[in-house]
Amino acid sequence: MAKLTKEDFISALKEMTILEVKELVDAMKEEFGVDPSAVAVAAPQAGAAVDEGPSTKTVVLKSAGGNKIAVIKIIKEVTGLGLVEAKAIADNGGNLKENIDAKEAEALKAQLEEAGAEVELA
Repeated sequence: MAKLTKEDFISALKEMTILEVKELVDAMKEEFGVDPSAVAVAAPQAGAAVDEGPSTKTVVLKSAGGNKIAVIKIIKEVTGLGLVEAKAIADNGGNLKENIDAKEAEALKAQLEEAGAEVELA
């Protein structure tokens, strides 16, 4: 039997329903006598000294700045909103994207600031 790689296993997990994942966890408990969720909870404690802060951020537009058209284009692109909705956010400010990966939020903030917008990460 060929050894299943970590990538193959993760790929298979992505295709499973929540019920199938629960059944898998239960089978692992029965087969190995170990609760995989307990191992996953204990693992971060080993590296607890490394605190990178929150893993998700909210991108908040404070002001569109002087180049509003470029900012509206970016808003439309990243949110999938129509022109009217994107313009309303550019005019009034507000949350662009909520609870996104911190790296993605930083990249979006940089893109908006390059277009002249004032952006905050919450």
